[in-house]
Order: sequence, then structure tokens, then C-alpha cells
Amino acid sequence: MVSHIMKTTLNIDDSVMAQLKREAVKQKRTMSELVESALRLLFRAEKTKRALPSLPSFKSGGYLVDIADRDALYQTLISIDSRFWR
Repeated sequence: MVSHIMKTTLNIDDSVMAQLKREAVKQKRTMSELVESALRLLFRAEKTKRALPSLPSFKSGGYLVDIADRDALYQTLISIDSRFWR
């Protein structure tokens, strides 16, 4: 397999760069190797992301009030509130 290596420049936050340097020393690897490994993991994770399952739906039996009707909504809320505090 032929591998091509591209030299590039990245702008990396100082604190991230310091952490990268420490980790490279700790693992006895180059910073480039660590960055490449991290990018490969990121790209692999993006490929394996699964779609979120659909949320369940329920039959509520209809609505108590048309929420576009402010007065009816207010009256319903007062009615429910008074039943709750009895």
C-alpha cells in the first residue's frame, strides 16, 4: 500500500498543544501520530453514528382546549388548578 504524507499547518490552542505534547511523550509517539489517530477515531465514529430512534407517540383522547383561544385556555387552566388544590 502506498501512503502519501501531506505536511500541513494547524492552529491549535496553546492548552491543547501542551496536552498533546505531554501525551506524545507519555505514549512515546509523535504528535503527528496522535493527531492522525484522533482524526481517524473521529471519522470512524461519524460513520458509525446511528439514527436516533423515533419517540413514542400516544393517543391522548383529544385536547381539553384550543390553545389558540386564550380565554378558553385560561379558563381550563383555572379549572384544572382548582381541582388540583382541593
